[in-house]
Amino acid sequence: MSWSQQAANAVDLESYCAALEQATADLPVWQAALSSLSRERLLQAPHGDLPRWRAGVQQLPPGPAVCDVASDTLRIGVSPPDGATLTQGLRALMPWRKGPFSFFGTPVDTEWRSDWKWQRLLPGISPLAGRRVLDVGCGSGYHCWRMWGAGAQSVLGIDPGILFLMQFLAVKRFMPEAPVWLAPVRMEELPGEAAAFDTVFSMGVLYHRRSPLDHLLELRAALRPGGELVLETLVVDGDASTVLMPEDRYAMMRNVFFLPSTDMLALWLRRCGFEAVRVVDVCPTTTDEQRATDWMPFQSLPDFLDPDDATRTREGYPAPVRAVLVARRG
Repeated sequence: MSWSQQAANAVDLESYCAALEQATADLPVWQAALSSLSRERLLQAPHGDLPRWRAGVQQLPPGPAVCDVASDTLRIGVSPPDGATLTQGLRALMPWRKGPFSFFGTPVDTEWRSDWKWQRLLPGISPLAGRRVLDVGCGSGYHCWRMWGAGAQSVLGIDPGILFLMQFLAVKRFMPEAPVWLAPVRMEELPGEAAAFDTVFSMGVLYHRRSPLDHLLELRAALRPGGELVLETLVVDGDASTVLMPEDRYAMMRNVFFLPSTDMLALWLRRCGFEAVRVVDVCPTTTDEQRATDWMPFQSLPDFLDPDDATRTREGYPAPVRAVLVARRG
């Protein structure tokens, strides 16, 4: 379902909500919640910074534009426009955490090299060509665009962050016809069993959930029978009985609850009705992959690690290691 170029250039959020509603019309179990929550957060009770963020998007050149969503740096536009206006608009949307992007030749060096994660997981998952995809906790939508670039028929991202949505709209402005959408909702707010997606991604979400098994069951319910889950989360060394629950903070984050071993995580998946569970990748997060930049100038991973021992967090826990597991809905 298209979102008119006029609405995209004006950052017309009413029109965006209407287009999102139409794009999810074949998700009857979810459509009402997606629509009502999006309208509430964008129109009825908006974030106090929404006018500033919207103004930032409107400072960008009008679309559409030539875009490359198959490269590691998402490239939007070719010929540089008025650089001052472009840069001002992009900087109004800081901090940029997930990327990287390039807008008309202006690089946006995000906190995360999200392309590295994509390179690690892509060889281990089913090809996305022709598949309907859900990306849970999608952030700015960087990976949503990569999923579409890999051939997905359509992509729905969900993330409650309104700034993330505005960063997404800064890209969709130039590709208004793309079947890629972002709804400002949490997975746990969506009711019932959609059973509609061929592939569901959950990356960097599980350890933020107080009940990880509930999250896995929600992901399973979103998949059609036989659909594939791609799960990425923090893990620790150990066997099938190992799980770490931080006393308070982990790497200075308060909202971290369960860090299992990969064997424990595989057990959780099987208990929740998944089959053919595979570990695709296990990789320590380095300060080259997550760090402060000119586009995200706040504290980042180097500040969260023990200054005398980079293998430990500030709290003394094992430094971040992330695993990617793939499983099939049974």
